[in-house]
Amino acid sequence: MVWGFVTCGPNEVLVISGCCHSKPLLVPGGRTFVWPFVQQVQELPLKTMTLQVESPKVYTNQGVPISVTGIAQVKIQGQNEEMLLNACEQFLGKPSIREIERVALETLEGHQRAIMGSMTVEEIYKDRKKFSKNVYEVASADLMNMGITVISYTLRDIRDDNGYLQALGMARTAEVKRDARIGEAEAQRDSTIKEAIAEEERMAAQYSNDTEIAKAKRDFELKKAAYDLEVNTKKAEAELAYALQVAKTKQRIVEEQMQIKVVERQQEISIQEQEIQRKQKELDAIIRRPAEAEKYRLEKIAEAHRNRVILEAEAESEAIRIKGDAAAFSLEAKGKAEAEKLARKAEAYKLYKEAAVTEMLLEALPKISAEIAAPLTQAKKINMISTGGEIGAARLTTEILETVLRMPQLVSTITGVDISKSVGRSA
Repeated sequence: MVWGFVTCGPNEVLVISGCCHSKPLLVPGGRTFVWPFVQQVQELPLKTMTLQVESPKVYTNQGVPISVTGIAQVKIQGQNEEMLLNACEQFLGKPSIREIERVALETLEGHQRAIMGSMTVEEIYKDRKKFSKNVYEVASADLMNMGITVISYTLRDIRDDNGYLQALGMARTAEVKRDARIGEAEAQRDSTIKEAIAEEERMAAQYSNDTEIAKAKRDFELKKAAYDLEVNTKKAEAELAYALQVAKTKQRIVEEQMQIKVVERQQEISIQEQEIQRKQKELDAIIRRPAEAEKYRLEKIAEAHRNRVILEAEAESEAIRIKGDAAAFSLEAKGKAEAEKLARKAEAYKLYKEAAVTEMLLEALPKISAEIAAPLTQAKKINMISTGGEIGAARLTTEILETVLRMPQLVSTITGVDISKSVGRSA
């Protein structure tokens, strides 16, 4: 006798009966305390049982014997107390679980035979799901009253010993082959039609694609031509602009060069003008001013000489007059003869006066010429500027001769005596 704390696995249930319980106490997969002598504990398995349901040579609704094999999964339901109590009433005290399997198998086999007898071979063969459903529903109702639940039922095999299923399969096979040939022919026809349609669509698509490609190529060529034209235009404009810029630059360079040449020419002209001014100043300093100074000196000399001559003549005249007066006073006694002599002598002096002046001037001309030429003898370098005619030493000689030839005119201007006429009269 088992007493004290008793445990069981998750696939078992403890059934305690006896004192303190009006009905059995069910403890699925747990533990409980059992009082000795007054309580009894028993175990009921809850594991799933797989049953192979064989129904050999069962006549169907048409009287055709066939054999059927089904597979069922059954177990005692441990979550439903009522079903557990029913199972306890049915199976507690049995020697082993085999008894539970046997009872469930016999029940399933009987319902399977009953369903086979209510259906034709064709229905069982063609609609296995319906056959399995019918067996499951009918068997579940009975087994539930015994506390057993049918988890699943499936039809595994159908066979017969008379060749009925084979003949049925051959007819069906022939039908299927016929349908297969028809289907194949139709499929080939449809395939050919579809291939033709597909080929037509392919060709149409290809032609359309080629057309689109041609259009795209045409558009590309047109756009490319337009772009090339634009690019070439811009390139030509750039080249022309470059050439124009080069020409402008060259023109500007030429203008700058011309401006430089103009500036250089202006500088040369300025230098030449400065050189001319320098030469003029040099001429003034070397020749003109000395000549003017010499001319002024000679004029002053001539004027002084003229004044000296005039003063000497006047003084001599005055002296003669005074002497004459003195002589007149001293000779006043000599008489009128002396007076007449003195008068003629005075007339002779008068005549002598012009001749004397002429002679004196002629004597002075070489000296004047020497004085004019004297500065030239001291010159180390002479720059001659000529606007035409003779140049060099001949020109210098000519200048000196012209200066000497102007002397009678100068003497005539200063003294009023025309040397040329006087010389001519003396000749």
